[in-house]
Amino acid sequence: MRKTILTFGLISGAIVSLLMAVTVPFADRIGFDKGEIVGYTTIVISCLLIFFGIRSYRDNVGGGQITFAKGFQVGISITLISCVCYVITWEILYYNFLHGFMDKYAAYMIEKMRTSGASAAAVQAKVQEMQKYKALYENPLYNAALTFLEPFPVGLVVTLLSAAILRKKPQPQPMKTAQMV
Repeated sequence: MRKTILTFGLISGAIVSLLMAVTVPFADRIGFDKGEIVGYTTIVISCLLIFFGIRSYRDNVGGGQITFAKGFQVGISITLISCVCYVITWEILYYNFLHGFMDKYAAYMIEKMRTSGASAAAVQAKVQEMQKYKALYENPLYNAALTFLEPFPVGLVVTLLSAAILRKKPQPQPMKTAQMV
């Protein structure tokens, strides 16, 4: 089981990390609204490996059979490995190359409020909220925890669906009748 989980978890983590490393530097050109769509699309693509990992385990280790619980165990383990890869990649990118990211995001959110016609008080409240959020985001543990929460729900849903779709109970063996001598 360990080999299957590590193999598919690391492949999923490599895919999501590579796609993040390729797309995040272009966040300014893509825009934050579209960037969110692109980001979650890359997460969904990497989560396809959860399905294939559970199926591989069922076919190669389980002899063509797997319970929902075992499928969930395999899938959630793959998800956790992929999420850890995602977090590590973000931490490296954020603290080494994208440290102004939160300033740009805050400016985007505030401008979005202004253009939507929000009151000056609401805009000022948003400015204060974003300043607090930015200060929290500078804490690597908070940053990592928040980053982990981006792909994990997607992985959890894919795990639940995959475990349900791929479950196969053992086929009852026909009883052998004793031959008369």
